[in-house]
Amino acid sequence: MKRLLPTPLLSGLLFATWLLLNESATTGNTVLGALFAFAIPLLTRPFMPDPPRVKNWGTVIRLAAVVLRDIVVSNLDVAKRVLGPEAAIASRFVWIPLRIRDPHGIVALAGIITLTPGTLSSDLSPDRKHLLVHVLHCPNDTAQAALIADIQARYETPLMEIFE
Repeated sequence: MKRLLPTPLLSGLLFATWLLLNESATTGNTVLGALFAFAIPLLTRPFMPDPPRVKNWGTVIRLAAVVLRDIVVSNLDVAKRVLGPEAAIASRFVWIPLRIRDPHGIVALAGIITLTPGTLSSDLSPDRKHLLVHVLHCPNDTAQAALIADIQARYETPLMEIFE
């Protein structure tokens, strides 16, 4: 069964997305959606990396709560800075040293950083030991050190518990 349907979750998501995009569950759309849901994962399987292995689901839930909270708080902070005086913005690029080595964890970290308003993942060093992040407000080296420590404690450490 695994050979015919290598990623059942992806297949289900493709099928549901097809029907939602077409806004119709006619016989033709249902058959075509099922065909896409079956064929696309089979055709793209050689390009897929090994699936991630989640080791601690409790940490996933705690991390999700932290990220959701940080998104709300950051939205408010960014709005205040953008609508306030220009001096409230001191953007810069910061290289974040990475301890996490799992590629899925690195991608998750980059995604979390990008989802949080005021920060954007920009690049990964070739050796995968540093992540370049653009920060909306980081006025000095002290703030940079605090930002690095915050990202490592709030996001990287839990991701290491999840993936490594």
